[in-house]
Amino acid sequence: MLAAVQPATGEGFCLVMPEISTDVMNTFLAGFSATRAADEHALMVMDGAGWHRSGDLDVPGNISLLILPPYSPELNPIERIWLYLRERHLSHRLLDSYDDIVNACCKAWNQLTADRLQSLTSYPYLEKVRCISSSVLDRMALRADQYARGVGGAATCKIRL
Repeated sequence: MLAAVQPATGEGFCLVMPEISTDVMNTFLAGFSATRAADEHALMVMDGAGWHRSGDLDVPGNISLLILPPYSPELNPIERIWLYLRERHLSHRLLDSYDDIVNACCKAWNQLTADRLQSLTSYPYLEKVRCISSSVLDRMALRADQYARGVGGAATCKIRL
């Protein structure tokens, strides 16, 4: 499962796939990108998994990646969703087939309401991040873009946190 959540609204996007790889991450980013408004730029916070940092990652122009330091899951709001899903929906179960696993993951995700996603991902530090000036956000987005793409330049548009 790959997912993105906007903590302020509880809006979520999820992709359930049989494996994780750079190609799967590219599919996820393209799908997520297509859900964003034309004037919207998303700052996606993620851990340093190999498929998040791959040189072959194709990050759409309306997304910037912010890679967290190693061993810092407490800074990543999505980690609380994975914990919630494991504890409430996905653990202590024996599933007979691949289709059963996919269906269980989809059912678990679809049971999450916007209110639940918002409550799970609303970290206190995010309120402070929203107060950062747009110039700081632009620099963060540029650095994340440069890191993910290996090139300079970032589109100027609003960044929703």
